[in-house]
Amino acid sequence: KNQSPVNITETVSGRLPAIKVNYKPSAVNVENNGHTIQVNYPEGGNTLSVNGRTYTLKQFHFHVPSENQIKGRTFPMEAHFVHLDENRQPLVLAVLYEPGKTNDRLAPIWNVMPMKEGKVNLDKAFDASTLLPKRLKYYRFAGSLTTPPCSEGVSWLLLKTYDHIDQAQAEKFTRAIGSHNSRPVQPLNARVVIE
Repeated sequence: KNQSPVNITETVSGRLPAIKVNYKPSAVNVENNGHTIQVNYPEGGNTLSVNGRTYTLKQFHFHVPSENQIKGRTFPMEAHFVHLDENRQPLVLAVLYEPGKTNDRLAPIWNVMPMKEGKVNLDKAFDASTLLPKRLKYYRFAGSLTTPPCSEGVSWLLLKTYDHIDQAQAEKFTRAIGSHNSRPVQPLNARVVIE
């Protein structure tokens, strides 16, 4: 009933609480798991707070092209920052990328991404907040994981400010995992998207 991703066409206005991001440079590894390029975080230390709840960043990964759509528009790439609260309730903060110039902030990951399955440690601490826009206005909806088992009960926060990547970056990602890795959009059913 509440599957992700979605095509956001209509929204309901709401007073959404501000997102507070508390990420810091951390030792991470970059993994090609055969389905995506994923950056894995050690336990704790990187958190996001919204609406009085605190969630810990576990990993972030990418989809080419984007999974979520805005009024039917698909973007070249989408990043998903996956968090869990103390009850292991998941929250995904999503960033859409539009076509543009090379994204230097992604370079530390793109430069070392394994081109076949495997993982590599980044030699420098990585600060995930460098990948977030300054303005954290967002759409909120209930959804699911977009990879099996596609479990529901996931809070989705899709940022309204886009980032950018160039064609070569999108192509390198696709070569590394061998194909596009986006799930098709799912019916909204009775859900509302709040902004």
